[in-house]
Amino acid sequence: MADGSPVPGRWSAVDARPAANARPATEARPATDAAPAAPGWSAAGTARAADAAPAAGVAPPVRASPGPAACTPIPTPTPTAHATPPAATPAPVYVVGIDAGGTRTRAVLAELGGGAVIGEGAAGPGNSLTVPGPLLADHLVEAVARAVPEALRGRVVAVAGGFAGAGHQGQGADEPGRLRAGAALSAALARLGVTAASVGVHSDIETTFAAAPGHPADGLVLVAGTGAVAARMTGRVPTATSGGDGWLLGDDGAGFWIGRAAVRAALRAADGRGGPTALVRALGRDLGLPEDVLPPEGYGASGAAGWSAERRTAYRARLLPAVMDRAPVRLADHAPMVVRTAEDKDAVAVGILRQAARHLADTVAALAPRPGEPLVATGGLLAPEGPLLPPLTERLAPLGLTVTPVADGSPGAVALARLAHGRSG
Repeated sequence: MADGSPVPGRWSAVDARPAANARPATEARPATDAAPAAPGWSAAGTARAADAAPAAGVAPPVRASPGPAACTPIPTPTPTAHATPPAATPAPVYVVGIDAGGTRTRAVLAELGGGAVIGEGAAGPGNSLTVPGPLLADHLVEAVARAVPEALRGRVVAVAGGFAGAGHQGQGADEPGRLRAGAALSAALARLGVTAASVGVHSDIETTFAAAPGHPADGLVLVAGTGAVAARMTGRVPTATSGGDGWLLGDDGAGFWIGRAAVRAALRAADGRGGPTALVRALGRDLGLPEDVLPPEGYGASGAAGWSAERRTAYRARLLPAVMDRAPVRLADHAPMVVRTAEDKDAVAVGILRQAARHLADTVAALAPRPGEPLVATGGLLAPEGPLLPPLTERLAPLGLTVTPVADGSPGAVALARLAHGRSG
């Protein structure tokens, strides 16, 4: 056969001697030592050929009795059914989870079937009420494009986003924040060529709660980043909320509140209404004020000495325009500076963080928590190792809550995308 495999029933050839070389009768071999036959011949056939043409002067050989065949048969292989080729492994499909907060928009890519994040990207703010729609769409495009390679965008089957400023599902599809977030997300996905079967818009409360291990359905959640809001979750849907009123009317204890408190403390120190604090110099450097209007190094710990009235006046004259020229929500940018100053034992900065933790604890307490309930916490202030996590946990201890910090809501968005695709599929 062309492939070299044996033909059923064929015999293998063995090196055989011609019959003419048969030994004389006096040297005839016994049957068991017969000369090998030519290919395809038996030993008896070889002897008959010698009888038919004896060599001159040579006695006919003694006829050998039939012996075993000189060829060894190759066993015929047992026919077997051809195995069905294994089915091709289907190409993996993916989900995208988005955490759109007041300071940053983060997108992550993961396989539908489970597993860790395999791609991520970040961009600017994603609050659906404070970021204009076209700009929000640009931020979503940037974050998703960085998380999802172009070659994989056609295999994204579900997308879920949690947006600061967006209402939850129980508030209806016409809730303004959800409408704006949905429009921006749809526009962004269309620009990227992502045609997912399931696209879900959620509040950041919902995605944060779903980010907890095991993706619980019931409990409490607290988000404290630029803003602050708490909620009671039932069946993964908020049934009661506390806080979340925005920078103008609320967000007590959040990043905006902390940054504003720092600016107010600096202004009071400059005009004499408040005591000296290292926040004055740290804030001036954050805003790029000239060195000649700042107080000397050590101001705060060593009192007000060395900061003249003229320089104080110049400081205030520079500080106010620097703050007012930016969007109010940008005051949250100074929260990390307050944390650093508090770590250096500045009494005013420490007091601001303590008051922030008190506000956040009050926000949770307004939901009438029950002992043993889980409290999922996230945001720049409450994520694992967040600066307000220890004081908040201490204040909540009498309530008997189990506090679980998570880094952000993107894992919860991935979980909700997988759940939505499972329902729709």
